Amino acid sequence: MSSMTKPPVIPVEKPRDIEDWLWVGIPVGLLTIIIGYLIYKHAGSFTIDSFMAGFNSDLAFYLMVGVLAQLVDGALGMGYGATATSFLLTLGVPPAVSSTSVHLSEMFTTGASAISHFKFKNINKKLFKTLLIPGVIGSVIGAYLLSDVIDGNVIKPFISAYMVVLGCIIVSKGIKKTNVKKPTKRLGVLAIFGGFMDAVGGGGWGPIVTSTLIGRGRDPRYTIGSVNAAEFAVAFASGVTFLLFEGINSWQVVLGLMLGGMIAAPLGAYLVNRVNRRPLMVIVGLLVIFLGLRVVLKAIL
Repeated sequence: MSSMTKPPVIPVEKPRDIEDWLWVGIPVGLLTIIIGYLIYKHAGSFTIDSFMAGFNSDLAFYLMVGVLAQLVDGALGMGYGATATSFLLTLGVPPAVSSTSVHLSEMFTTGASAISHFKFKNINKKLFKTLLIPGVIGSVIGAYLLSDVIDGNVIKPFISAYMVVLGCIIVSKGIKKTNVKKPTKRLGVLAIFGGFMDAVGGGGWGPIVTSTLIGRGRDPRYTIGSVNAAEFAVAFASGVTFLLFEGINSWQVVLGLMLGGMIAAPLGAYLVNRVNRRPLMVIVGLLVIFLGLRVVLKAIL
């Protein structure tokens, strides 16, 4: 009796997990709601003439700042807020307007960045979930205080001094050799502090959270991807808080930073494991220090 030939086994494609769809669907859905709210709230404030007049050299500059800041943030896991806020403060933009603009634009740039890091498989989901809620809590508290309690003109030199400190942190992490992995305790406290300082200072989530985790020896690729993904929720929470208490005072800044950041987000996620991070961190840190010192000295002299 001749043996029968078995039919070839056809591989069955595994259905995509619903959680994978949520990584894309949640950012897109939330940002769609925000766009709808902005159209409903502010559509009557703009005329065609004023809108067209806004497309000038200032918008182009904000666009370039957004591209630069997001490339830095995507590759290093830090620096978007510090870079963008330092430039805005140097131009004389008030702290509340600066932080509002940065965080509103970060709603979109970090959403694009989170999706990009997910596509490139750079996310540790356990770390992401641990940082998520505490980071949101800290950012909401900071955004509320800056919008409704703290005088922006009084705090501006202090925020610039804080930017100088952030720049020093970035430089030190670029110079310091990689540490042996150590357990990181109190991640929730770290996330609350990072979210709070990010909202008040216009930047700090990456330099505080990412640099601490990498300094403890965690893998840079998954640390950067996870922290950047959590930053979407942090930026979204503070951005909504700023919208409620501060509103939009400079749509040019928001639009320029947003478009520039969204353009650069996929490239930043691609570069995260392909660039020599240490010299880039030193350059970015020195730039932030220089810009921060300019504002501090201007306030003193």
